[in-house]
Amino acid sequence: MTPPSCVTQMALARAGTITDAMRFVAERERLAPEVVREEVAAGRLVIPANVRHLAGALEPMAIGAVASVKINANIGNSAVSSGIPEELEKLTLAIKYGADTVMDLSTGEDIDATREAIIGHSTVPIGTVPIYQATAELDDATEMTPDLLLEGIEHQAKQGVDYMTIHAGILLEHLPLVYGRVTGIVSRGGALLAEWMVKHRKQNPLYAHYDEILEILRRYDVTISLGDSLRPGSIHDASDKAQFAELDTLGELTTRAWERDVQVMVEGPGHIPMHQIEMNVRKQKEICHGAPFYTLGPLVTDIAPGYDHITSAIGAAMIGWYGADMLCYVTPKEHLGLPNAEDVRQGVIAYKIAAHAADIARGRPGATDRDDALSRARYTFDWNEQFRLSLDPERAREYHDESLPADYFKSAEFCAMCGPKFCSMHHSKALDEAIRDMALGVEAKV
Repeated sequence: MTPPSCVTQMALARAGTITDAMRFVAERERLAPEVVREEVAAGRLVIPANVRHLAGALEPMAIGAVASVKINANIGNSAVSSGIPEELEKLTLAIKYGADTVMDLSTGEDIDATREAIIGHSTVPIGTVPIYQATAELDDATEMTPDLLLEGIEHQAKQGVDYMTIHAGILLEHLPLVYGRVTGIVSRGGALLAEWMVKHRKQNPLYAHYDEILEILRRYDVTISLGDSLRPGSIHDASDKAQFAELDTLGELTTRAWERDVQVMVEGPGHIPMHQIEMNVRKQKEICHGAPFYTLGPLVTDIAPGYDHITSAIGAAMIGWYGADMLCYVTPKEHLGLPNAEDVRQGVIAYKIAAHAADIARGRPGATDRDDALSRARYTFDWNEQFRLSLDPERAREYHDESLPADYFKSAEFCAMCGPKFCSMHHSKALDEAIRDMALGVEAKV
């Protein structure tokens, strides 16, 4: 199949053109179209939109400093679990509860068919990690060849993938720096490449063939998400020499992609204690020239298996506040198993909270409008409006109704926590007029 003739969003932005996708993004983000164009041209904003997905169901969105903080949800099968119907259910729930992008990380059976089904049903950008499929079809991952990787990348671009994690930053000379880590290399793609480099004593093929990869991505306007192969997988390993050696390489790769008008975002660390989060953002933004930062979590402690959607949402809120642009969710199953539909729901909601909290802290215009509206509904005991404005209306209604008799639902000025005698807002409402008069009286005296 002959690839399409494509001019990327970045190339058009640099030429002074405001595309339909840029206008759509500008409206969603409440920005002037010219601001969107300028930020895309500078590389500080990306619009992940493969030309083939853009011609289908995709609704363009943007990731970057001038946009709201975004979240990604990972789905995908494994060799031991899940099929296409289950993955489409996860996709539907992820989008329903607010995922801005979705990554298909399938490593099991029917990878191609699963990806095609997900792209065909998705209105949000779809990301992948091409090395997964390239090695899943081999008996031995070290038998992988550069040609196989390049073919896989182009195949997925033709399918309509909007952004791809490319682990081009881990180099042969970085591997000795991993010695002494508690958890070694926790990136799946990074570990596969490290094994390949050690066996062949050759440079990372994704780095060695980076220009060829950029040419493929440019033809379809696929955004490159530069993978952090040496991200820390434990608090002990955070902010070490291996992590930052790779980050330096990612800065170089960012510049090289921009020279080809390929949009770039840079992936970030997974386990970072709270006091190191701001420093990590500052280093990435400086070394990678302001390219959007896409982070997994980070998890701020390692001791809560089964609750890592919480340990990571804490770090995600903080790193979003300090300047990260997209947050990759973590589910309760992290480190334990393949997430199911309910895990996806919990992960997305946890990260919508984190991203929204970050937008508030960053002073994004209008960020607190929904908070204020819900608080007003809470004060007037408008339960239906509270549910409507909440991130998960079904769960909010379920918790309310499970302990309060149905007869009370429409008129009760209390919930089951305080009951009719101890609701502070009920008592406060009764004082509204008196407090208003007192306030006016104080103001008059002043």
